[in-house]
Amino acid sequence: MALTREEREQFLAEPHIAALAVDGGEGRAPLTVPIWYQYEPGGDIWVLTGQGSRKHELLAAAGRFTLMVDRVTPTIRYVSVEGPILEIAPGTHDQLVEMSSRYLPADKVDDYVKYSEETLGENVIIRMRPQRWLSSDLGSV
Repeated sequence: MALTREEREQFLAEPHIAALAVDGGEGRAPLTVPIWYQYEPGGDIWVLTGQGSRKHELLAAAGRFTLMVDRVTPTIRYVSVEGPILEIAPGTHDQLVEMSSRYLPADKVDDYVKYSEETLGENVIIRMRPQRWLSSDLGSV
């Protein structure tokens, strides 16, 4: 059964690991990778990725992407959302802290942020406006 707008937006707002899919370029299948994301109901979605990474370059070239999140308990449920990229901008320390805090225990955030900034390099933030949604709750198995 398809989810209501409120149900799908609330589900997407939960801290799931998303599968991001973007056009992989000529002769390639779509690039599909796990990613952390941030979303509040009714708003835009944003992700952080390495500046100059393949993902960054493909997203910039495609101008749009899809995120899909799912779960298997207590019921099988998924939400897939696709839309245009609104902005690609340098990521900030505060955005990295916000994203890390969404997914990590509070006592792990500072160490992860320090590691990320010292080891992984500069990030870009990529904002997407949700335009097309697919969702369903298939019940329990």
